[in-house]
Amino acid sequence: MSNSKTTSKLSGLAKTIRSKNAGVDKITFDIIFRDRENYELVKNSGCLTRETICQLYGIEDKRISDFVEFDPAYAIKFTIYRNRPSGSAGDPDIFGAQQYAPLLDIEVPLP
Repeated sequence: MSNSKTTSKLSGLAKTIRSKNAGVDKITFDIIFRDRENYELVKNSGCLTRETICQLYGIEDKRISDFVEFDPAYAIKFTIYRNRPSGSAGDPDIFGAQQYAPLLDIEVPLP
């Protein structure tokens, strides 16, 4: 349970939170902000790092191929290796479009 005076959910600060295929073996995630203020708040808070992604998704760091804070677009992007190729037997999300949901509830400390 969050205290609305001291934290905000990532979903309330970001303009776009999405995931999609990045080829057959990877899923890429984009967290895009409308303004520099919210982007910098999240970027500097430490709430969204390679380590938090590993914890959130229950993966090892070696499954993250890229983690980028892209200042010109006010975006944080990361890419993970899939457990199995897109569309292969047992793949629960062929397009990788349903993998962003755990990011929505990340609590961001407010100043």
